[in-house]
Amino acid sequence: METKKPKKNLAPRVDMPCQPADVRRSNFAEVALGYTREMAVAEASRCLQCKKPLCVTGCPVEVPIRDFIAEVARGNMDAAYRIIKTTNSLPAVCGRVCPQESQCEGKCILKAKGQPIAIGRLERFVADTYIATTACEQVTGANACAVPQCGKKVACVGSGPASLTCAGVCAAAGIKVDVFEALHEPGGVLIYGIPAFRLPKNVVATEINGLHSAGVDFHLNYVGGRTVSVEELRQEYDAVFIGVGAGLPVFLGVPGENLVGVFSANEYLTRVNLGRAYDFPKQDTPAFPGKNVTVFGAGNVAMDAARTALRMGAKNVHIVYRRTKTEMPARHEEIEHAEEEGVQFAMLSAPLRFNGDAEMRLTSVTLQKMELGEPDASGRRRPVPIKDEVYDLPTDLAIVALGTRSNPILLDATPGLEQNQWGYIKVNEESGETSLPNVFAGGDIVTGAATVILAMGAGRRAGQEIVKRLLA
Repeated sequence: METKKPKKNLAPRVDMPCQPADVRRSNFAEVALGYTREMAVAEASRCLQCKKPLCVTGCPVEVPIRDFIAEVARGNMDAAYRIIKTTNSLPAVCGRVCPQESQCEGKCILKAKGQPIAIGRLERFVADTYIATTACEQVTGANACAVPQCGKKVACVGSGPASLTCAGVCAAAGIKVDVFEALHEPGGVLIYGIPAFRLPKNVVATEINGLHSAGVDFHLNYVGGRTVSVEELRQEYDAVFIGVGAGLPVFLGVPGENLVGVFSANEYLTRVNLGRAYDFPKQDTPAFPGKNVTVFGAGNVAMDAARTALRMGAKNVHIVYRRTKTEMPARHEEIEHAEEEGVQFAMLSAPLRFNGDAEMRLTSVTLQKMELGEPDASGRRRPVPIKDEVYDLPTDLAIVALGTRSNPILLDATPGLEQNQWGYIKVNEESGETSLPNVFAGGDIVTGAATVILAMGAGRRAGQEIVKRLLA
């Protein structure tokens, strides 16, 4: 009689060490401290090594997750890194900012027990501990560079995750790549949008330096559609990739939004992150000071803005959201970290107007109390106002984090570039090619505001198509 194998006892998920909340709320050092080697091996050893790993289906860049985790469990971090780099150009970034709980970890079979493998934490550990010996190894994971393909050149407009990934794919194939960035520092949203306490600047710099050493040149202060046009690039390069993001902020449209002290999250975070306002006066770009800060929105950007305001010296920080905490779209980890640090949540509230003093400076915001009614088209219960339930919240700095739209500067300056009804670039979903031959696009300028890893997936697909065409 055949005996059944005893079931493997599932060890608990290994927690990530973090700075204490009362310490981290006053500094911009990384909150999550990362695994030790022992922690990483223990967490990797929990993996069931499924024959059909569903986790890979949840990853937009299709990292061979099962395989790299198996190497971590064996203690072979070099092999793990090489496996990750076969599909992921920015593992140290993805391990920190990807919404793993709704992607790879969301597909993990152990999620049914509430204990999915900590894939993102393991990816971060591998990327952080691996030391590349050459630029080629940093970019590709292999200790050899591709033979340069004479005369083949690609231009990438923008230097966010989509463009960096596309550049990495092309550079790894030996194609010359030039990246044109509007700001004075490369990295796009990784630099100006995501705070250092979530994504340290040196992590982004390491990835960019690897690309630069592998032959990718970065041209800064080049505004797509103004300083350089797509048509000019088409005449000089064999292919063009557009990865300029969607940087036009959405505002509330309520009275008083022009008062001094009302900012978009884009502007506020750019001043603090890219302008290094957190290091004032050593850096000369100060942020607007606020003691009573109110943030509108409930996504990851709203959490970033609220937690940044705390670190910049705010006494009180409120997040205003017209639904409940259950419906907040931000990552659970970010919500928990914000709450631990002292961010307060004004749920079921919607702004009616901003109020100011005689000098047009913001003093408060008037909020309407809401309740949840019947579901709307998204399937979520629609918030409806409660009659006569209105209150004022003292506010001297308001940050609007309601998302973004496509910036029309480059689009308006590029005849023949087809857009959809929302003003984003239309592309072939498989190749990323636009209506202009050999002009590709990916990231938020195609999808609207989305995640870093989705932008990287688009950059990877476009890069692979470019390589296939140029080296055929």
